Amino acid sequence: MIGRSEWAWFAAMCVACAGSAMARPAMAQPAMAQAAMAQTATPPSSPSSPPPAVDLDPFLKRDTYGDIKISPTGEYYAATVPLEDRTILVVVRRSDKAITAKLHIGEDTVIADFWWVNAERVVASVAEKFGRNDTPSLTGELIAVNADGKRGKWLASREEYTYAWMHDDLPDDDRYILITSMSTGENPETALEKMDVYDGSRSPVASAPVRAARFDSDASGAARFAQGSGNDNVSKLYYRDKNGAPWRLVDDESVSGTVVSAMGFSADEKTAYLWSERKTGPDAIEAWNPQTGERRELLRDAIVDPSGMLYTPDGRTPIGARFLHEGHRMAFFEPEAPASKLYRQLQKAFPQNAVAITSATRDGKLLVVQVWNDRNPGDFYVFDTVARKMDPIFSRRIWFDPAKLPATRSVEIVARDGLKLYGYLTVPLGQPTGTPAPMVLLPHGGPFGIHDDWSFDTETQMLTAAGYAVLRVNYRGSGHYGRAFTQKGAKQWGLAMQDDLTDATRWAIAQKIADPQRICIYGASYGGYAALMGAAKEPDLYRCAVGYVGVYDLEKMHKQDSAATRRLRNWMLDWLGPREAMAAISPTGMAEKIRAPVFLAAGGKDRNAPIEHSEKMEKALKAAGVPVETLYYPQEGHGFYTEAHNREYYTRLLNFLSKHIGGAPAK
Repeated sequence: MIGRSEWAWFAAMCVACAGSAMARPAMAQPAMAQAAMAQTATPPSSPSSPPPAVDLDPFLKRDTYGDIKISPTGEYYAATVPLEDRTILVVVRRSDKAITAKLHIGEDTVIADFWWVNAERVVASVAEKFGRNDTPSLTGELIAVNADGKRGKWLASREEYTYAWMHDDLPDDDRYILITSMSTGENPETALEKMDVYDGSRSPVASAPVRAARFDSDASGAARFAQGSGNDNVSKLYYRDKNGAPWRLVDDESVSGTVVSAMGFSADEKTAYLWSERKTGPDAIEAWNPQTGERRELLRDAIVDPSGMLYTPDGRTPIGARFLHEGHRMAFFEPEAPASKLYRQLQKAFPQNAVAITSATRDGKLLVVQVWNDRNPGDFYVFDTVARKMDPIFSRRIWFDPAKLPATRSVEIVARDGLKLYGYLTVPLGQPTGTPAPMVLLPHGGPFGIHDDWSFDTETQMLTAAGYAVLRVNYRGSGHYGRAFTQKGAKQWGLAMQDDLTDATRWAIAQKIADPQRICIYGASYGGYAALMGAAKEPDLYRCAVGYVGVYDLEKMHKQDSAATRRLRNWMLDWLGPREAMAAISPTGMAEKIRAPVFLAAGGKDRNAPIEHSEKMEKALKAAGVPVETLYYPQEGHGFYTEAHNREYYTRLLNFLSKHIGGAPAK
């Protein structure tokens, strides 16, 4: 439903977002951004003294706003607001900071993205998220509301038995948008449709030549590319010269051995830009001439894939790409083009930060600029391109002072088979170089295609505040380092993927980063699996292990997921292997090898890692005589939502770590 009640309560909750309080004090003007980054934090009185007990409040407090976009005329902002078990959308009038509209869907829902489709109306896409660590899953629903809170309407809902996603907001058309529509079922058909943003009526525009497709269009809205895959999960990319023209195959993954995706057209539409995998090494951005078929590499980093495309301020024409590895780097197709120069000017104003233009007024006068780095969760500014003036809008987590947080640096590790691994190391403020510290190895979830990056990480900052060095490793199977690196993780759960984490731990010991007698392995989801496997495979390396909403019985997971769809069954066989091989790499069958104390936490409503995994792991550990602590909440999902539950969890976590490897407990 569309909720429009409780305005007074909501305005009171967001009062801190109004006026100057919205900006981080040290970053009120762009000229101050450089000064803030240059400040030296005050170290503890003595590097050897134990850090004080950790105040959890700043780490548990939610952001005031999430993302923000300016309306075409500049009269309003639309912004997401994260609440305890959902993320909602609000519209804020710029002149007086008053909240004029709100989209409030329900528990376990997220406003995944939103678009100003004209000067008065916002369309939003909806996703489900069952727990803090869950990845939002689009529901295929679209909802709209006017800036004044009127004419709220579901444009596409689940009752229609089709999924709908925004394709093109058609900036020159205030009445209609283009949507991608996909039927439900085992073999979904995909189509492009024109939708009325007020009554939701639709008319067909194009059909896709491949199932489960996404379209890319030109400036007029004509669908020119279609990319998708069937139950075999093999990607195909098609192109056509204009609406109504026949589709022709550009790339078939089963033939080329790589995936190629369309990113848009040049301003004159003579060149298309492609994101192209390579059989070895990182992905590249290419220029493609549709008439001659010539493909030419434009941008490619030696180590990492592009982390995203850069577009003109209106968001329609690609101009380059960003790369994140040892900080942030932007590269442009035409460095002297006006939009490229604008980005370079913004980067100069905010050195050592990543910079993005999130939205612009239709006339291009006002831009919303986002700035972030490893110590800054994100600041938002409005930039007047005529007056050349930058004013703050709001800051995520304004209570964190970047100058008082430890920096994160990129590290390179060589695995036992010679494969180069990349990761991120954060050590406590004041920790002397060459003096080993207690360390937490923090493997990410996923695992495939997911990666840790150079950005603010709440758990990392919490753990360093407790006195721990934190090492995050992009083991094989992770994304961001090319197709071959990801595919090296296929069928390697508990095997080479786990060896990478072991090798990273031994590297940290050899580099005198980690005290070998005080190392714990901790992760969530797949990271929880890796934590328990690490304790089983390397009983002398880790002094404790923590599994948060983890999977531990792979045979059970394989059986359940394979029964869902043919597409998922094929994925399980390709990436995990046959079901009969799962018992040998399941922590539930290796409890007798674990000697380190274990802490398990899980939620009873978790769909990704059902609580039965943790309960079975607990039972196996107890039978093997391994000390185990648990924290279960029947009403939580894949990661805990409620503040009280998170406070209990992180209090227990820090106290568990303190007991076994000696850092600070929670207050």
